[in-house]
Amino acid sequence: MSEFEKVTAEALALPNERRAELAEILIQSLEEREAEEIRYAWLTEIRRRDKEIRSGSKVTKTALQVLKEAREQLRCTK
Repeated sequence: MSEFEKVTAEALALPNERRAELAEILIQSLEEREAEEIRYAWLTEIRRRDKEIRSGSKVTKTALQVLKEAREQLRCTK
């Protein structure tokens, strides 16, 4: 019997309440890993965009300009 099979059998032998608690812990551990992967992806994207802005290959707009353009586009969609 593999280690995984042993752990699974032991977990299934637990009372329902303890199995539910264990399931919650396992799910949270997956969510934490996913959150870390998302965080890493965002940091990578932020660094890429920062490099583009600093090199001058991308031009930025002010918040006022972005809001003005958004309002203009919303007026056209009505």
